[in-house]
Amino acid sequence: MDKRCSMKEAIAASVKTGCSLVIDGFTHLICFAAGHEIIRQGVRDLTAIRLTPDLVYDQLIEAGCVKRLVFSWAGNPGVGSLHALRRRSEAGASSRIALEEYSHFGLLSRFLAASAGLPFWPLDNYAGGDIARANPEIKTVQCPYTGRTLATVPALHPDVAILHCQRADQEGNAQVWGLLGSQKEVAFAARRVIVVAEEIVPTEVIRKDPNRTLVPGIIVSHVVHEPWGCHPSFVQGFHDRDNEFYVAWEEISRSPERYAAYLDAFVYGVEDRKGYLAKLGAGVMDRLRAKPRVCAGVDYGY
Repeated sequence: MDKRCSMKEAIAASVKTGCSLVIDGFTHLICFAAGHEIIRQGVRDLTAIRLTPDLVYDQLIEAGCVKRLVFSWAGNPGVGSLHALRRRSEAGASSRIALEEYSHFGLLSRFLAASAGLPFWPLDNYAGGDIARANPEIKTVQCPYTGRTLATVPALHPDVAILHCQRADQEGNAQVWGLLGSQKEVAFAARRVIVVAEEIVPTEVIRKDPNRTLVPGIIVSHVVHEPWGCHPSFVQGFHDRDNEFYVAWEEISRSPERYAAYLDAFVYGVEDRKGYLAKLGAGVMDRLRAKPRVCAGVDYGY
């Protein structure tokens, strides 16, 4: 089945007001293009889920799309705070979003439970901190084998997962190389999956290198071809992380007025990712474009 569509069509079909959403990727392969389209379409009251809600979720929060954040660490990686999140979560905020916090492994375990069809996941964690006391979703169970008390977290089935990859075919078989996040676990836990790819390739190309297929097309709802959809995040083999952007974001995001001006120019002020890239400028893309470093092929002959 050919599942290809535009980003606008994929978001309109699957991301609805009030739904739960994961835009995955761990530093690598974070699909900002999807976040920007969600903002443009005016989706509201999202439960935004992510191990590391960095700039893409901060922008969703500033745009008024998020009512609840489920996370395990929040910040501008290597730089500082997420200022939209701080303005809407600290004491005294006029309009606060709800927060639900876990450790990295605790939130990953919620996806693991859901992807395995289990109601919860046990883990030997949370004994040395305050997270479990602050989060009533973290409970305990007695191990039937050792008698030990273990922490548990409930399965988490997001309504929608958005995953960026290097290449996919029209059926949604998605291949990834380089740094992996929780993409596979999130995909199998979610009710609907949007795959966004730098390249769309024939299925024969996918089948020639099957070990790179992280997400099978059978669980994918939409396939979007969106080159440079991750900027300022990076895509191994295609373009580097825009570290200058992350550093500059600290000052932009501190000021609500500068934040609004950025969203007006780069999100609301463009129709799609092509418009964003045109406004970004060819010089930035030339600076970040990856130089070839091709690995040796593998013989899967039989």
